Amino acid sequence: MNDKYERLQEALLEAGIDTLAIRAGQQRTAEGEHSEPIFTTSSYVFDNAAQAAARFANEEPGNVYSRYTNPTVRTFEQRIAAMEGAEAAVATSTGMAAILSTCMALLQSGDHVICSRSVFGTTTVLFNKFLAKFGVEVSFVSPVNADEWTQALQKNTRLFFLETPSNPLSEVADIAALAAIAKANNCLLVVDNCFCTPALQKPLQLGADIVVHSATKYLDGQGRCMGGVVVGAVEHMDEVLGFLRSCGPTMSPFNAWVFLKGLETLRLRMDAHSSNALELALWLEQQAGIDVVHYAGLSSHPQHQLAARQQRAFGGVLSFQLSGDRKAAWRFIDATVLCSLTANLGDVKTTIVHPATTTHGRLSDEQRAVAGISDNLIRVAVGLEDIADLKRDMQRGLDAV
Repeated sequence: MNDKYERLQEALLEAGIDTLAIRAGQQRTAEGEHSEPIFTTSSYVFDNAAQAAARFANEEPGNVYSRYTNPTVRTFEQRIAAMEGAEAAVATSTGMAAILSTCMALLQSGDHVICSRSVFGTTTVLFNKFLAKFGVEVSFVSPVNADEWTQALQKNTRLFFLETPSNPLSEVADIAALAAIAKANNCLLVVDNCFCTPALQKPLQLGADIVVHSATKYLDGQGRCMGGVVVGAVEHMDEVLGFLRSCGPTMSPFNAWVFLKGLETLRLRMDAHSSNALELALWLEQQAGIDVVHYAGLSSHPQHQLAARQQRAFGGVLSFQLSGDRKAAWRFIDATVLCSLTANLGDVKTTIVHPATTTHGRLSDEQRAVAGISDNLIRVAVGLEDIADLKRDMQRGLDAV
């Protein structure tokens, strides 16, 4: 490690998020490469038997096996940790693997979790179907009513889990208020920051203990790779890394490299996504045939003021309810030509989906009703196309209804 690298690390301690997104975490090899290299190796050669033993025993830092130590993945981990203002991060194969790894590392049989009822449908399935098999009990509550979180507390409650803004209704939870409740009751607060990313929201600064991301979404930004990441204090990340080392939901070096390239433009893209989404939401709110638009950037949104306080902008995802039924929603979706009909989000390409039959399709009718996922609800993840073209595409959908 040379003197210039050490001086760079000192400079990064006071750097802004755009600088961190480009510079944090990289340590050049002897080749002097400017862009981060991809280390496509499964294992590493040791100098001698003593060094191998020390590495495997965690007595000496260094690479051991790419299931849990890889230089490209480590650079991504260090960069996203710096951007979130965290001590450490652990990269995983997908966003759901990030949530699973967090729960498996920090919970045990007999523990109780309080989870927002407004989360990604697969997150609900993970808690209800799979973690329940291992004796973890879950209570689902409103993300916007802090009293429900307090009332749901049990002696064995260990973890709070929420998305904010939520998928797909853009409900905004008061992170600081829930962090205070969690801390007072010796619970960890885990926040899925996928919709905002650290470019728009810093949950750890608001009191959260752990942040999770589906890197597949905005951290990549172009729908290319699968990945996830868990971010937080070293004491918690060591536990998550221990699970990763033994169970192997590992991020590939190539995907980590793609995410590094995505992070370099994250703040610029999130500003552009937010700008397009706000303009489209304002336009949709004025159209006949639409009952309500769910987007925290609208003054009509119930948590608009809260979102304005804890987010730098309002993100790129909105949803709306048509004056009609499922058939009307499907006609709207099928009439669009510019939007991509896919459940992914966070792409430069605008995507459109019917949550009740896709992202939340595995939930029961009752679960969808409680979560507010109606048959006439449509989610749009607004991309970076010309906003006039997106409005025309929405008009095609309205004309078909």
